[in-house]
Amino acid sequence: MAIIEITSLKQPGIEVFSTLTEAQLRMELEPERGLFIAESPKVIRVALDAGWEPTALLCERKHIEGDARDIIARVGDIPIYTGSRELLAQLTGYTLTRGVLCAMRRRQMPTVEEVVKEARRVVVIESVTDTTNIGAIFRSAAALGIDAVLLTRDTCDPLNRRAVRVSMGTVFLVPWTWIDHPTPTLHQYGFRTVAMALTDKSIALDDARLKAEQRLAVIMGTEGDGLPEQTISEADYVVRIPMAHGVDSLNVAAAAAVTFWELRI
Repeated sequence: MAIIEITSLKQPGIEVFSTLTEAQLRMELEPERGLFIAESPKVIRVALDAGWEPTALLCERKHIEGDARDIIARVGDIPIYTGSRELLAQLTGYTLTRGVLCAMRRRQMPTVEEVVKEARRVVVIESVTDTTNIGAIFRSAAALGIDAVLLTRDTCDPLNRRAVRVSMGTVFLVPWTWIDHPTPTLHQYGFRTVAMALTDKSIALDDARLKAEQRLAVIMGTEGDGLPEQTISEADYVVRIPMAHGVDSLNVAAAAAVTFWELRI
């Protein structure tokens, strides 16, 4: 166990926690060499339990024998950087909510076929760029029986630090990958597709035909612009959530939770 006291904000080795941007961490051309940051002991434990590889740990001094003690015992021979709460806040640019950060190595992404092979209910997230919404959708997906998450390439990275934190680590529990041309691709694997959108042809979410489908892919878009016309026209069903008091839509994360609950099997 190599515990390293941080004495300078320019100390070599701590760049992963301070100066590297999300894009630099991701390393899109070489994803297997990319990194991401997991924040809080609970989230880090979920990632470790799921087999993700840690590369460095950053924590307040008090957590070495406290909240991070069991984590330190599990991570093996990696650098463990420590310092005061004030210094770490200067380093990261924010006060650590749970006092522990872990840099972890990304994995080669699975194919769509691998992710949906045994799935019966999947969600497609199209063009959603808010990290909080991504994290919340993953948390609902894990809790409410969604078998896989597929994301179009203009959607926020689920391993973004804030998305990971909001998800409470469920990004490590639900299989996911990127997808191009969602509806034609999912039709190839036997899925019927549901576009969540308000149109004249939309059917209600509690329509019995939806629950009867053996393999169903729900496509969620941004709450502002919604889904593109092409996505809506290609879908097998266009679906709305019945609402009261003249409300026409919900936040995408809230809409996802309602939809997952109603269509569970």
